[in-house]
Amino acid sequence: MPLNDLPWWRWRARIRSALHMLSDPSFQQHTWLAGRDGYGDVTDAVYRLVEDSWLDRWSAEKYIGTVVRDAAEAVALDAAVLRVLRVLHQVGADAPAAAYLGHQLWPEAVTAAREAHVLFAVNDGEDPDVPPRSLEVLRIMTQAA
Repeated sequence: MPLNDLPWWRWRARIRSALHMLSDPSFQQHTWLAGRDGYGDVTDAVYRLVEDSWLDRWSAEKYIGTVVRDAAEAVALDAAVLRVLRVLHQVGADAPAAAYLGHQLWPEAVTAAREAHVLFAVNDGEDPDVPPRSLEVLRIMTQAA
């Protein structure tokens, strides 16, 4: 299914972008730790994950049929959000990438993000193993026609 078949597909695209970056340890090493431009930082990804959706306040189940396709996606997304936010709250917002990546709970957050990312990508008919897109590509993909 295409990404834009859901009513709030732009939010889905931003959430997917965050999950993709949060789920890829190689990307994190070569981009966030290296300070590579064009992809934001860990905090940017966390905010993309929760800012429009308020997933830090309520379950993704609320968005079935608008942002998420089904209960399986909602469960996977909730698990990823909870694990990522647990690390964020312990290291603090705007902490350097090394603080997140070195945190003892980060591997759990990465695993949960990976599970959600793979599910979302496959359900959208995309390859979950391609590298994350830049924020500029995301902006272009989600701009209003």
